[in-house]
Order: sequence, then C-alpha cells, then structure tokens
Amino acid sequence: MFFHINLDKNIILEARHFGRNMREVLHEKLKNEVEGSCTGRHGFIVLVTAINNISEGMITDDGTARAKFHVEYGCVAFRPFKGEVLDAVVTQVTKFGFFAEAGPLSIFVSNQLIADDMQFESVGENAYVSADQQVRIVKEAEVRVRVVGMRIDASEIFCIATVKEDYLGLIGEPAAY
Repeated sequence: MFFHINLDKNIILEARHFGRNMREVLHEKLKNEVEGSCTGRHGFIVLVTAINNISEGMITDDGTARAKFHVEYGCVAFRPFKGEVLDAVVTQVTKFGFFAEAGPLSIFVSNQLIADDMQFESVGENAYVSADQQVRIVKEAEVRVRVVGMRIDASEIFCIATVKEDYLGLIGEPAAY
C-alpha cells in the first residue's frame, strides 16, 4: 500500500555548494539519498514530494568546512501488509516455487502455495502449468498474489505470497519481443 508521510533527515553539504542554488542542491541530494531506499518501519521511499522545512546549517566539527542541515520532507512510501493483494512480475521459476517482483518488493511463492492442479515442468523453460495446459506461469509473466508472510529487515522487505485462492494467479503472459 502507498502512503504519504512526513520524514526528516540530516544532509551534509560541502562549502562549495553554499550560495544561491543551495536549496536546489539540498533537494537534489535528499532525493538521491532517500528515493529508492528502504526502512523496515516505513517501507520503500518511492518519491520525495515536498521539502517542508530546512534548518539553518550547522558547521560540522570535523574541520572540513561542511555544514549539516536538518531537512523535513514529505514523501510517498510503499509498504506491503499481510493479506494485501499485489500484481507482480515473475523473475525466476524453480521446482520449489517462483520469485516475483512488485516494484522494489521481492516476493516468493512456494510450490505449496500454488494451485493443486498446477505442476512444475522443466522441459525447455521452467514453468508451472495447469492440468489443462491453459495456464503457464513462466519468467516475465504477470501474476496476482496475496501476501501471507513478511520478513522485515533494517533495509529490506521480503514477502511470502500465495496464488492458491480465487482471482489470484496468472493475469498476463510475458511480452513477445
């Protein structure tokens, strides 16, 4: 799920950036440092939407003439929850299940959490194939999954998901190149 939240961060700026464009340099440095990062508490920071406040700079005491600014900003964060339904793209298929990605989120679907009528086939390209051969989950296929478990670290979120329920599973074939 996506949230708009307010966070803060200390940004250190070198003396050569002091001047007329300092605010733009701080904004660019903030974006480079936080967009795409992950915190266990807030999830993945997708986009910095606004800078709410920039404190006056404090000269660092390491003798380098750098200044530290406390920046308060608004951002869009993506954090999954147990029970949430996500659309993802399959990245790898193995006999133990398949891996998929929903944006920056890594997802694993175990073969116990795949419909009972689907079997693993390793002839040619690895795939999970339905008994009637109509459904094939292969690399680059689009799937709809439900999150059943999560592991949250300081800098990463990893999910376990299922496709063993109604309206879950394959939603799009891989694009032909």
